[in-house]
Amino acid sequence: MASTPRILIVDDDAIIVHVLSTMLQKKGYLVAGTATTGADAIMNAAELMPDMILMDINLVGTMDGMDAAHYIFQLFHFPIIFVTGISDEKRLERIRVSQPYGIIFKPFTYLDISMNVDLALHNHSARPRGTAEFPAGDPKKLMEMHEALLLLDRNGRIIFFNPFAAWLIDLPAGQILNRHWRDVLMLINDSTDEQLKDPVADAVTHGAGVYYDTNTAMVTTTCKRRNVKVAARPVLDSRGKLLTVQMSLKEKAPKV
Repeated sequence: MASTPRILIVDDDAIIVHVLSTMLQKKGYLVAGTATTGADAIMNAAELMPDMILMDINLVGTMDGMDAAHYIFQLFHFPIIFVTGISDEKRLERIRVSQPYGIIFKPFTYLDISMNVDLALHNHSARPRGTAEFPAGDPKKLMEMHEALLLLDRNGRIIFFNPFAAWLIDLPAGQILNRHWRDVLMLINDSTDEQLKDPVADAVTHGAGVYYDTNTAMVTTTCKRRNVKVAARPVLDSRGKLLTVQMSLKEKAPKV
């Protein structure tokens, strides 16, 4: 017997979240969780592994629903349906880049939700799976790996990090997400204590991987220092455009 579909709801309107939750539960679906910002939606998608996401387009914060959906679908391929009150066709042109499975306009009915979610789940299940399904890695494995992994936008702002990164950086999640990576850690030459050149900016500029292997240390804002290997590489979307930069930090044994 197939498992019950799990839906993530992303909306900053508590009333809409309640209505959607009620309609989905009436249909027999499970609400896997909720998020109110685009940044939280990316993190929750990787953590909860939902079968479907209902995403509002207008969200509070620095990332709207269309940008969040683009990251989520390109990185993790969870199907997304937009729910919006926007009716301006010009403003909605950007949704194509996010490759949504549909769009539902407010006010909506139970039939709107149940039929659109049903169709999206069916169409997604029939979608062929390619060899490059997850350009940054399988989300389940990313969350479980014992290596710090950050995904950053082209400006170096952190849009995703795994639990090991939070431990290594030694900060609460709220002080990591949406911050520039240099606001939460520093990379230095372990012999001279000089700050290293920005590997993320290099990866964006040159479109190639950047590696720091020897004499590299990471210093946190809480003054913890660790010897690390650092790798930064560009991650491309399905159009061959830069999607994110993936930065990994692997702790090394201290020098003796």
